[in-house]
Amino acid sequence: MQGLLKFSRGVDSLNRAMGWIAMWCVLVTTVISAGNAIVRKGFDVSSNALLEVQWYLFAAVFMLAAGYALLQNSHVRIDFVSGRLSARTRNWIDVIGIVAVLLPFCAICMYLSWPLFARAWTSGEMSQNAGGLVRWPVYLLIPVGFGLLLLQGLSELVKRVAFLRGQGPDTLAHHGSSEEQLAEQMAGLAERK
Repeated sequence: MQGLLKFSRGVDSLNRAMGWIAMWCVLVTTVISAGNAIVRKGFDVSSNALLEVQWYLFAAVFMLAAGYALLQNSHVRIDFVSGRLSARTRNWIDVIGIVAVLLPFCAICMYLSWPLFARAWTSGEMSQNAGGLVRWPVYLLIPVGFGLLLLQGLSELVKRVAFLRGQGPDTLAHHGSSEEQLAEQMAGLAERK
């Protein structure tokens, strides 16, 4: 189990790095978008390449940060139901969901998207817009993004099984939305007064 937990820590580090990269992609996208709008409105000059870079970076944010979102437990969860369940039940539900839904879905998406990337790579597919960019980098984001999500799913599976075997902490404990955490802090402050 220790080898699997080491693998899990490695995957977590990888997806933290991807989350950091995605954060910077948001900033770069914003700067390019603002610059493109200013140049277009102020100087009546436009660039399809800059528009497409925005779209590519926007796609990168979502595809590269999916694994990070799972790591941070930021994905959609029915908190008012899961909050009423025991820790073991929540972890068993996650194990079943990861094995039955997440991992097969990621594998299928990777399998189906790889040929799309390969065709664009070999053909040198370009955007149909004048001055547009090559398409393969954005097509590559699809299998890479689902690969990162699949790896994070395996990492989360290892952590859930470790908890169920009594060999690790409950990574689902104390996770809630930032609004819920703020509400709990405010309630704690109100009780002290």
